Amino acid sequence: MRTAFYPGSFDPPTNGHVEVARAAARLADRLVVAVGIHPGKTPLFAAEQRLDMLREVFAPVAAQEGATLECVTFDGLVVDAARSHGASILIRGLRDGTDLDYEMQMAGMNGTLCPQVQTVFLPASPIARPITATLVRQIAAMGGDVSAFVPPAVLDRLKARFGRTD
Repeated sequence: MRTAFYPGSFDPPTNGHVEVARAAARLADRLVVAVGIHPGKTPLFAAEQRLDMLREVFAPVAAQEGATLECVTFDGLVVDAARSHGASILIRGLRDGTDLDYEMQMAGMNGTLCPQVQTVFLPASPIARPITATLVRQIAAMGGDVSAFVPPAVLDRLKARFGRTD
């Protein structure tokens, strides 16, 4: 069984994340989506809320691609978490050259720390390239329409979080 480990903050999950999860599910029999917990950061959504959104949004995507889905949290090194879940593939999405530069450095370090876990880069489609969770949070907080950037289940939670009923 081939396991892919897809780490991120997912605060909130975006359509770009869904795209990467779909591609990852095509590469593996089992997809482990992992929410990173960083004590110095204050996320918009608690880890358990993000896990709930990920399960709701990613489960049908993984099933459609023939993979099982597991959603977990982690708070240490990504490669340690990937190894502990039996992953041989570490999934990283790329939007642009800036992402590539950073992710290449991380892939090199991770490859040295844990050579049995191979980093796989999955490029974003043109429509998903500008989407970042940070921009989605900012737009939603200012009352903007983020429906083009997030799945409907996430949109509902953003509206509830910011007290919007439209």
